Amino acid sequence: MKLDRYDLKILEILSKDGRITKSRLAEAISLSVSPCWERVRRLEKAGIIEGYGARINSRVMVRRTPVWVQIELKSHHAADFQRFEAEVMATPEVTECVAVGGGVDYLIKVEAETIDAYQRLIDGWLMSEIGIQRYFTYIVTKTVKHAAPSIELGLD
Repeated sequence: MKLDRYDLKILEILSKDGRITKSRLAEAISLSVSPCWERVRRLEKAGIIEGYGARINSRVMVRRTPVWVQIELKSHHAADFQRFEAEVMATPEVTECVAVGGGVDYLIKVEAETIDAYQRLIDGWLMSEIGIQRYFTYIVTKTVKHAAPSIELGLD
């Protein structure tokens, strides 16, 4: 699907404000409402727009302690990565996990009720033999920036 400047501008705006009204979106890209909304539906059907959602501030609902963890695995066979990733997927306290290159294998964000609960989680992982060689814990002292990803296309 080829995207033109209107499509790109729609994506940029919706990535920042998914609740914008049809008329405000049309006004922002200088199209009438019907053609603008047809473009949005086309982008949705093509899978470019996957959906709309709300970011929930879990800290307001339930007090959690965010902890970032670097994980190195003992072995680097496909089965080792699969076993570790399956455990991460089954752990609700893990809210983010990325595989990275450059000295460590994974960066994980754990949101535990307490530091003690976090350490019990890690201790359980170490006893379960999911292949952790070494881990480094970084306790978050303050959040400097937390934003949803947005598309900056520089069309203005």
